[in-house]
Amino acid sequence: YPKIEPHEDDIIIEIKYGDRFDLLAHKYYGDSSLWWIIAKANGLSGDSYFIDTEQTIRIPIDYIEIIKKLKG
Repeated sequence: YPKIEPHEDDIIIEIKYGDRFDLLAHKYYGDSSLWWIIAKANGLSGDSYFIDTEQTIRIPIDYIEIIKKLKG
């Protein structure tokens, strides 16, 4: 996977009970299969779709560029 650098336009959210990588990817990218972008950007393993509550994570806004780098 490509390294995902912070971007000034990234979205910062506080995780609430029930938030999951796949649901966040669907909400922000329209595609739940892009959950790995959020996990990787936050240094989380993605072993589970669930995310511990009461933490702040960033949602990379430039996901199309990240996918282009992956396909390289």
